[in-house]
Amino acid sequence: MTTLTDQKIRELELKADDIRQTIIKMLVEAGSGHTAGPLGMADIFTAFYFHILNHDPKNPFWEERDRLILSNGHIVPVRYAAMAHAGYFPIEECMTLRKFGSRLQGHPERVRLPGLETTSGPLGSGLGQAAGYAYGARMDGKKFRVYCAMSDGEQDAGNVWEAAMFAGNNKLSNLTAVMDRNNIQIDGMTESVMPLEPLRKKYEAFNWHVIEVNGHNFRQFTDAIEEAHAIYEQPTLIVAHTIPGKGIPEIEFDYRWHGKPPTPEEAKQFLSELRTLRGKIESEHQ
Repeated sequence: MTTLTDQKIRELELKADDIRQTIIKMLVEAGSGHTAGPLGMADIFTAFYFHILNHDPKNPFWEERDRLILSNGHIVPVRYAAMAHAGYFPIEECMTLRKFGSRLQGHPERVRLPGLETTSGPLGSGLGQAAGYAYGARMDGKKFRVYCAMSDGEQDAGNVWEAAMFAGNNKLSNLTAVMDRNNIQIDGMTESVMPLEPLRKKYEAFNWHVIEVNGHNFRQFTDAIEEAHAIYEQPTLIVAHTIPGKGIPEIEFDYRWHGKPPTPEEAKQFLSELRTLRGKIESEHQ
């Protein structure tokens, strides 16, 4: 990765705002989909596609590319928006989200869109897929890194912990998982539905190196990625504490927005708020 300068942080913050606006436009056009998670993960996906990943949007099947696995496939609007802004496909195509025949389905389908590494829908599968990728890369002597984005709610699934044991046992230091610790799931707050804590101790017990960061702080997140690269004989978990619905104050931390799209009227208000946020970012860096 290149050095993360103050100017680069400003560029990433502005790009994340662009991506959030695209997400809102996609969802209102589709009339269905998930709002809170994609908005909450916009900063992290911006960091991946515009600073961290070794990738080539014009050559999505490049053999030496880093692999980014999306386990919680329902937040895929943020991935589509980030990919479009990065140049994988025209931004206008984002408006085909969930349309019949579109490459941009409500959950990612690998065979439809170059640049997607896996098809995801059932929660809990992504970490196992990523661990398999990392294990195979090591067997083949490949130097690319494997990243897995996953939700906190899917830690309820047993196959996540099977994958965690496998990765820890095999010392997959080329694997970095990023957990969206936003504390919500479809039925309510995670600690009410099925308490997850102590997450750090659980992963550490399976021989993982664990880092906790503010998922909206680009410097903290990229520093954590660099630390993960320096860890030998352990996979790394970055617990990214995020705000679901980030950027739209009236829906932040409201679990009811987990799987709810905005109405046209709400979208107008949300876009206005994001444009105001953009103005604040620009003024803070002047």
